[in-house]
Amino acid sequence: MLRIDSGRVVGMSPTLTETLRAAAKSPDGGLRFLDRKEQVTAVSWAALLEGASRVASGLHALGLQPGERVGLIFPTNISFFEGFFGALLAGGVPAPLYPPARLGRMEDYHERTARMLRAAGVKVALLDPMVRRVIGPTIQRARPSLGAFTLDELPSGAPAPAPKEDPNALAMVQFSSGTTVDPKPVALTHRAVLAQTEAIALQVLQLDPNARSGVSWLPLYHDMGLIGCVFPALAQSGELTLIGPEQFLARPALWLRALSRTRAVASPAPNFAYAYCLQRITDDELDGVDLSAWRLALNGAEPVSPDTLRGFTARFARWGLRPEALTPVYGLSEASLAVTFAEVSTPFQTLHVDRVRLAEGLAVPDPEGVELVSVGRPVLGFEVELRGPDGLDPLPEGQVGRLFVSGPSLMRGYLDQPEATARALVGGWLDTGDLGFLWQGQLYLVGRAKDVLILRGRNHPPHPVEQAVDELHGVRAGCAAAVSFRPEGADHELLLLFIERKADARAEDLAALPEAAAQAVLLATGLRPDEVIVLAPGTLPRTSSGKIRRGEALRQFTEGRLLPPGGGGRAQDRRADGALVAGLRPDAL
Repeated sequence: MLRIDSGRVVGMSPTLTETLRAAAKSPDGGLRFLDRKEQVTAVSWAALLEGASRVASGLHALGLQPGERVGLIFPTNISFFEGFFGALLAGGVPAPLYPPARLGRMEDYHERTARMLRAAGVKVALLDPMVRRVIGPTIQRARPSLGAFTLDELPSGAPAPAPKEDPNALAMVQFSSGTTVDPKPVALTHRAVLAQTEAIALQVLQLDPNARSGVSWLPLYHDMGLIGCVFPALAQSGELTLIGPEQFLARPALWLRALSRTRAVASPAPNFAYAYCLQRITDDELDGVDLSAWRLALNGAEPVSPDTLRGFTARFARWGLRPEALTPVYGLSEASLAVTFAEVSTPFQTLHVDRVRLAEGLAVPDPEGVELVSVGRPVLGFEVELRGPDGLDPLPEGQVGRLFVSGPSLMRGYLDQPEATARALVGGWLDTGDLGFLWQGQLYLVGRAKDVLILRGRNHPPHPVEQAVDELHGVRAGCAAAVSFRPEGADHELLLLFIERKADARAEDLAALPEAAAQAVLLATGLRPDEVIVLAPGTLPRTSSGKIRRGEALRQFTEGRLLPPGGGGRAQDRRADGALVAGLRPDAL
């Protein structure tokens, strides 16, 4: 059982395999898989260790050598965990990858996943049986030398020799989200992963020293789902209820109902999930629900919207949700996960800053300015610095710069990519590629350096532009991308806004959507899009973790491949005010 002593968590094991063995000795705890009918399948930590040991024997029989990588492609089920820990028990290094989700975009999936398998140097791929049926082209392109198998297809053999327990050895390969480039294989050691586990456990145990249950619907290939939810539960020999992400999307009330039933203290999600709950959960679905035990509703992995935080808090207060539960956080794969947490015992904080001065690189408080959410202060062992263009000198408070972080859970590097590693890790500090500023000791983010909107010589964050349209009728929340570019021969940059419509959006809403979106952005940010492009649901290119790839969206648009439904090219209508607005035919929707 973990406990806090002198501001640190004690009782942590030095490696993930030892953590599993320790949890397996506990008489209770384990994983609980919740299906769409809210039926539970429970698997104890001891049963998981037994299943993982069988997988380890099979991998050893195949000839897997210590340190070799094992690709894992599974949905949320027990086989993922048996494969993950089986790889570790065999001396290998698991590399979780995302399963195919859209059969209509399989060619892109095959190419992207094959590149990831090759980048991780995967020797053998372990597959879910359903994945096995459709992933043949991926495996043919990647050609793992030991092949690809479901767990049932692994050969039987003698127990695998116990691996050397080395905290500095690789524990896993976690792919970065790849919003601006292809995902990179992030090499994480046992020491790094468990330092992150300790930092998260500390936040939870400070709120409730007896907390031993959690709930997550996040994908297991995502660092927030695996490192942020599974490993803390494992280290605590606790109980974690898992919901498949596809089940959450079909019925988001399952998440809140599970939180109520288990009395879980912590459960994280990206911002879009909170907005999605606001749109899709009915009062009837929450009959008997009590959210008062939910103390850490962590919001991270993508830009945090103050309107979403306020809306979620207000909507679910009648079911016991505490106003201080909504906790913005910041992190990234290269740091294993979390870097900063907002204060866990008080409501979230925001700061209004002058738009024009922010575009000039300076945060100046202005009650009428753009509202930004604090993502808090560094977690255990971390430091943050905002630096100037040279990446060397720290900037004073309130000045926008490039974010560098240092801490105990930083990656060893990008696997087999020394040049990329040298660019990212500088003197023990990680160059995150994010822009932000410090104010009264708290971190505020303004966007990715590569995603910043450059308009008439000024820099603007894309997130306020995108969030301005979230509440419009007919728009899918969290499904907008703002980009700037200068067409050939133009004398200034254009601001383009891509938005995905809802599948059931009414024709009259869609007809008014381009102008409504332009006005909403103008009101919220002082900027007016030069063009609004309304797209079919699921059209915007995304990373494996669901983040929109703005640069890829712009590339596809300029190549004529990202167009409004109905075909025929970029239908545009020049309005009297001079803005270019995408024209949509109602009969094409």
